[in-house]
Amino acid sequence: MSSTPVVREAQTAATYDASAKQKAAAKLSRIPVKVEAAEVLKKPDWIRVRAGSPTTRFYEIKQILRESNLHTVCEEASCPNIGECFGKGTATFMIMGDKCTRRCPFCDVGHGRPDPLDPLEPENLARTIAKLQLKYVVITSVDRDDLRDGGSQHFVDCIRTTRALSPATTIEILVPDFRGRDDRALEILKAAPPDVMNHNLETIPRLYKEARPGSDYQFSLNLLKKFKALFPQIPTKSGLMVGLGETDDEILDVMRDMRAHGIDMLTIGQYLAPTSSHLPVRRYVHPDTFKMFEARAYEMGFSHAAVGAMVRSSYHADQQAHAAGVASAAA
Repeated sequence: MSSTPVVREAQTAATYDASAKQKAAAKLSRIPVKVEAAEVLKKPDWIRVRAGSPTTRFYEIKQILRESNLHTVCEEASCPNIGECFGKGTATFMIMGDKCTRRCPFCDVGHGRPDPLDPLEPENLARTIAKLQLKYVVITSVDRDDLRDGGSQHFVDCIRTTRALSPATTIEILVPDFRGRDDRALEILKAAPPDVMNHNLETIPRLYKEARPGSDYQFSLNLLKKFKALFPQIPTKSGLMVGLGETDDEILDVMRDMRAHGIDMLTIGQYLAPTSSHLPVRRYVHPDTFKMFEARAYEMGFSHAAVGAMVRSSYHADQQAHAAGVASAAA
């Protein structure tokens, strides 16, 4: 009998296992709009990732995460900035497991039937944040469409426990859309609201069917609008990718929609395909265009706009919040 372990992530459609973690081609084999092959565009000079040599801090963060049984979106989504962020001792924690119930073809987070929630995760997360002495944390999650509250109570448990152990830490949450459960989720969040409420629109409405299957543009806007109505003093935030086939005018239209729905903070970054199985990059946006988006954002009244090729929703989130005048709930 062979002792060779079974590799479950590199599946094909023929060997589909809903309980396994599916990545890349295995994950995207069942999406409604298939990813079509396209010419691979050459990366321009302004797309640069600081690779560098991993620092002692980088490996320290990795070890602490594994010891605490925690995940980060930095690792799971193959973020190009992971070396810089880990090297500085920052990370975006991803709660509720590493298997998402959706199959967005721009995202490298794995898909599959999620595992049950870990009741120890809020405590593990809070202790890790305290151990790292983090002043600002971003807590995000996979989509958990299998849960009646979309995972909102788990967010509250994580916020409460973190504040108990690190009362001076500013907490930003980057939430899913709580599809069909947004009113229930927001009612639950009243028990422990964050310092910053973030939910990414990701792209323009015309591309939702292709890029965000299972999501709805207006629904995402309304989630942030409803939160703002409940907590007018808490900044709301959202992010966009460029390079998926949108036009500049369409991005500006989404920015106007954001402001019309009370969104305060904005991030815009260049989409980079994680693998050849994901949606292709259809254009590389020039730095001058990013500067235009930034200028227009402030004209529209955003309190802060982080705009640039390598900007990601959680990249330098502490600096973004500071520039927007965000203080922790304990302040």
